[in-house]
Amino acid sequence: MANHIIINNKIKSFKKIIKVSSDKSISIRSILIASQAVGISKISNLLESEDVLNSLKTIEKLGINYKKKNGSYYIYGFGLNGFDIKKNTTINAGNSGTLARLILGLLVKSKLKVKLIGDKSLSKRDFSRVITPLKLFGVNIKSKNNFLPIEIIGSDYLRPIKYDERIGSAQVKSCVILSALNTPGTTIINSKKSRDHTELMLKFLKYPIQVQKKISSERILIEGLKQFKAFEYEVPGDISSAAFFIVLTLLSKNSQITIQNININQSRIGIIRILNRMGANIKLKNKKIYNGEAIADIFVKSKLNLKSVDCPAKLNSSAIDEFLIIFLVASKAKGISKFKDLGEMNKKESKRLDLGIKFLKLIGIKVERFQNDIKIYGNPNLKLSKEFEIKNFLKDHRIFFLSCIAALTLGGKWKINDKQSANTSFPNFLKLLKIVGAKIN
Repeated sequence: MANHIIINNKIKSFKKIIKVSSDKSISIRSILIASQAVGISKISNLLESEDVLNSLKTIEKLGINYKKKNGSYYIYGFGLNGFDIKKNTTINAGNSGTLARLILGLLVKSKLKVKLIGDKSLSKRDFSRVITPLKLFGVNIKSKNNFLPIEIIGSDYLRPIKYDERIGSAQVKSCVILSALNTPGTTIINSKKSRDHTELMLKFLKYPIQVQKKISSERILIEGLKQFKAFEYEVPGDISSAAFFIVLTLLSKNSQITIQNININQSRIGIIRILNRMGANIKLKNKKIYNGEAIADIFVKSKLNLKSVDCPAKLNSSAIDEFLIIFLVASKAKGISKFKDLGEMNKKESKRLDLGIKFLKLIGIKVERFQNDIKIYGNPNLKLSKEFEIKNFLKDHRIFFLSCIAALTLGGKWKINDKQSANTSFPNFLKLLKIVGAKIN
């Protein structure tokens, strides 16, 4: 089967109500936290993407059984440190940095050596950011130059730590939190603000975790060795998946869309704040709180006279996975859009800042870069008629999605490779595009 698609026509006007894939971050966390609960947890609407399925395979390899019944997943937990680890266990995290970094936090008491590997992309990502705090807990962890593969052996003599997380990485923060669950005493994290799904899920489970919020940081206190019961959880829709349909609608003529039941956690909706600053009028309807998480329907209408944005760096962490598609909006906006301190984009599945700039230049947009700051010179009249082939973009799923939205809104004849990368986070992406009206070969 061909691993590419062809798009030769812009999308026509549409008015649709859709649901996108379930939240990947919450799906992975719900599996890992259920593996530490006492009893049988039920998780509904779990995202069945490669990253999430790898999370299920991982807990199974560590001795935690699960089954799927009537569309829900049942996970059989034995409490904290309830893994049954066999000799010569190797975990393959695939492409998932979230799974790889968080599972290390749950292996801090492993009596046997566990080897962690990943795919080519994940093997190029820096793990020093979690290796450093894990060593402070007293864990024996080995890696060549802080990259995968990693070998970890836990300790019976773990000690609580005080850790300053300065990057704004939810993966690092969550790794430390999960390590603290199996550690006696109180672990304290002073963290730059980032997505807080792990904290909210533990609060929902009434686990003794305190979060003291400040303007740009937070102080988190976690008591260790407190068992918690199994739970039921329905995973909401993913804002990162919704982002592509938000922008598809904004940049199409006479169109509107309602995307139902999306997680609108304040640490995740940077894209909505940024696009509304650019003149979009994105509305959140039917808001509610579910197990600590904010949920809403997102309503979007076309907006063809968008303006440039001077994006405050304080919004970066809440839009870090969406900047590629935000760049596409900036390319059609009037004026020069400015983005600062985007180095964290290059720590993702690929060097997304580098590739995003390469993509914009490919479609004829002027971009200036100084270290990790960029300026995008928007062209409201941007229309494409040439032939484009998207390849050599390191099989990054978000580059694939970006290319599809560009083809459907800007025109031109496109051959877009690495179709299978969509399975990483949004397996029904192309199916949904066709439902909205896209013609894809």
